[in-house]
This record gives sequence, C-alpha cells and structure tokens, in this order.
Amino acid sequence: MEKIPALVLAVVAVLGTGACRGAPVVAPAPMSAPVAHRIIPAPASIMLAEADSFAITAATAIRVEAGSARVGEQLAEMLRTPTGFPVPVSAAGGSISLELTGAETLGEEGYELRITRDSVALVAHRAAGLFRGVQTLRQMLPPRIEAEESVQSRLPWKIPAGVIRDRPRFAWRGAMLDVARHFFTVQDVKQYIDAIALYKINVLHLHLSDDQGWRIEIASRPRLTQLGGSTQVGGGPGGFYTQREYAEIVRYAADRHITVVPEIDLPGHTNAALVAYPELSCGKQAPALYTGIRVGFSALCPGNEETYRLVDDVVRELAAITPGPYIHVGGDEVEALTPADYARFIERVQEIVTRHGKRMIGWEEVAKGRLRPSTIVQQWRSDSAAAAAVRQGVKLILSPASRAYLDMRYTRGTMLGLNWAGFVEVRDAYGWDPASFFPGVTEADVIGVEAPLWSETVKNMTAVQFMAFPRLPAIAEIGWSPAAAKDWESFRVRLAAQAPRWEMMGVNFHRSPQIPWP
Repeated sequence: MEKIPALVLAVVAVLGTGACRGAPVVAPAPMSAPVAHRIIPAPASIMLAEADSFAITAATAIRVEAGSARVGEQLAEMLRTPTGFPVPVSAAGGSISLELTGAETLGEEGYELRITRDSVALVAHRAAGLFRGVQTLRQMLPPRIEAEESVQSRLPWKIPAGVIRDRPRFAWRGAMLDVARHFFTVQDVKQYIDAIALYKINVLHLHLSDDQGWRIEIASRPRLTQLGGSTQVGGGPGGFYTQREYAEIVRYAADRHITVVPEIDLPGHTNAALVAYPELSCGKQAPALYTGIRVGFSALCPGNEETYRLVDDVVRELAAITPGPYIHVGGDEVEALTPADYARFIERVQEIVTRHGKRMIGWEEVAKGRLRPSTIVQQWRSDSAAAAAVRQGVKLILSPASRAYLDMRYTRGTMLGLNWAGFVEVRDAYGWDPASFFPGVTEADVIGVEAPLWSETVKNMTAVQFMAFPRLPAIAEIGWSPAAAKDWESFRVRLAAQAPRWEMMGVNFHRSPQIPWP
C-alpha cells in the first residue's frame, strides 16, 4: 500500500459478516488522537491524515477507463462550477483516477479510496461502487462544492489524505415517495433523487396508485389516468406520468445507480382505479372521486375475472418500462375482503408478476398468502407478520413505522405529518438495528431497510425535504454502515455538519433540537 506521510489513524469500524458482505476488510489498529470525519453513512474502515491533504487546482484532471468514464464525468461536473477549474476527463492521465480493478470482495457497491498529497485513487469492482465513492469524496470537500456558481476565490478545495475501504451492510437501502396522495412532478422526483443519492440510497420506491390518484399511464387502460389521476388529497388537479416521463425518471435514477421500484397498490387502496373501471368493484357501482385520507374501504373484486385482466394489463405495461427486477403490489390495509379471498388474490397476482419477468414485493399483509421464495415482504407495522414471512422462507425489507416512516411528526410541536405510529425524532430513526428489532428475525432474513414518506400532509418538495432531512440520513447509515460503526454521539455531530451542505443545495430541513447545528 502506498505510504501516507504524517498519518494519524482513525479507525471507525471494521466489516464483519452481514447480508451482502463478502470477505471482511481488515482495518489497521487505531492510534492516538483520532481524526474526525463528517461522512454519512460512516465508512466501514477509515484512516485520515492529521495534516496532509490533496488540493484540487486548475491543473487537476481525472483519469478514467471505459467502465468508469460516466462516473468520472459526474465527478468532473460536480467540481467544475464551484471551483471554476476545467477538470478534464480522459484516459491519458490525471491526479484523480477512477479504476474498476478492485477485488470482488468489494461487491457491487464497495470501493477503496487512497488519498495522498499528490493523488486520489478511487477503486471499485463495479461502476456503482465508484459512484458511491464519489459521494464520499463529495462529503470530504467543503460544503461550497454544492454551489451553483463559482466560489473559487473564497477557499481552497482540499480533501484530507487517508485510506477508506467501504462497502454496504445491506444490499437494499431504499426511500419511498408517495406520489399518489399528492402528485409530484418529474422535476420534483429528480430533485429528491439528487438528495438521496448523496447518502448512498440505492432504491427509489414510487407509490404510484392509491384511493386518491392513479399516477402512471397505462396505454391499454386510459381511463385510469383520465379519471383516476384527476385529483389528490384535499382536491386539486392531481396529475400523472406518461410512460415517457416515467422512463425519464428511471433513466435519471439509473445514472445515479438507483433502482426504481414501482408500486401499484392492490387489491385495496383502489378507489381511483374503481372510479375509472367501476365494474371491477364487487358492488359494480362507480364510486365518487376521493380526496380524504381514511383507508381500508376500497377493494377490487377478487371473484371477477376482469379484475385479473386489468392487473395483467397494468403489470405487463409497467414491467416493459421498468428495467429493474421488482414490482411492488401493495397489499396493505384491505378491510373489504375476507381473509380467504385476500390470500387467493395475492397468490394469483404473484403469478401475474412472475409471468411478466419480475419479482413481487408486497407490504407485510401479503404473507397471509402462499409466497414464492423470490417474493419480498416489506414489514411496516407488525412483528408477527414479519416472522410469518420469514417462516415462508422469504426475505424482508424493514420499514418499521415507529422508526422509519418519514411522514410521522418529529414532535408535538411540528406541524407536518401524522402521529399514529408515534413521534419520530432523529434519535428514534437512528436508534434501532435490523438484526435485532423483531423477535424471530435475524440479519440473514433481511435484505435491507427503507424509509417511506407518505404524502397525506405533504404537498410540495419543500415539505418532502423537511420530513426526510435529517431523518433519512439516519436510515441510510443503518442500511450502509457496519453495526459496530453505529454511534449516536458521532452521528449527531456528523449530521450537524451536513447543514451548510443542505443550505448550499437548497434542501429544506428540520433543525431538530437533538442535533448541535452550526
């Protein structure tokens, strides 16, 4: 390994066994006077120099190879505007290098950073790992790196010297955005993608349908958007994505190594669909458009063969425009069907999803049906439901509402959000571990964590940001960092350091009294 002069080592954590780990990366033993860092999620192993740093100057260039060219250009784009430097990208040479020569033990998203006074070497096994490493570099630079105009004269652009070896604890680190209860534009969603990418989130779960609105064009079923997409909670125009617009979101996310998971909630939460196709309700009467927030009253009729033809049309078209391997079918809060009818419906929809080449995901209630081993259950409320899913041999995404629901109010004094699952402050969001949170559920049963943001009270992106930040970085660290790296006191200090960055990015956030904001 290249020697780093005047190095004082600060070892934050060492990888152990986990849901998506390979061979562990072993960090050197710590020495005195640890050097603090401000990175979220905390890296698996980090060693920083006490005094040395790499300076970005007008002469800085980025060296790439065929598989790293796009990430290299993204790094250059991040650097050019605020620094005012040209930052060329080529295969010819440069003091910053991006290489895909990393060992397979780094996995799909792991990376290694070697930073000296003279060079920065970012190495990964896959391009996704390079992208995650760039987010670490980004957080090691001053917050003004997020500026949309040149601030070159105001400060030097230095990255502390050191070595970072990193890879995620869990393969799934998700953020869900409910665009059904209140609609968000393509540009809104892109803005959210930019914010979550900084914290190594790799899944964007879009809740595309609910009682209040149907948000994705289905060419074979045009009334779904013509009628079902025409309103939202509290009234208003609603809206929907054309298939071309949805594909644009998917491409934008993929460019940041984020997989889009579309959700069509079935068989309940379907009032908007039944407005368009009333013959699919058991009563066969057209319901009125719905703009409230009560749940559980609507359901597709499971005894009607036309119901499954509609589901097949929707899944077929959605699968064709979703390159990722998953389709989420909801399945939650169905009060209008018998348990037997509900189970038969879920099992039949599971077959439809499988036939169209995708893996089914459903909220925890789907475990009442017989599930394929490839199906994934998303826990949100009940520990018994999680355990029932594990007994069927399926994997879990954990989204416990009392910890991970970003639509819960922070405190009694905050205005936005609901509180049916309690108040969720930043320490609540950070203070749990997926491997021990539920009886009968071990780390091997869990593929990851996800932070849902339901939009009953959230009408615009400013409100979305307020509810997500600073809690989403807490969930991101739970999903990425080794369990041994979790430390509330360290996290709250690192979180406070994000505030100037968010201000430069134009991200609205809640100034929780639990955090020592600057």
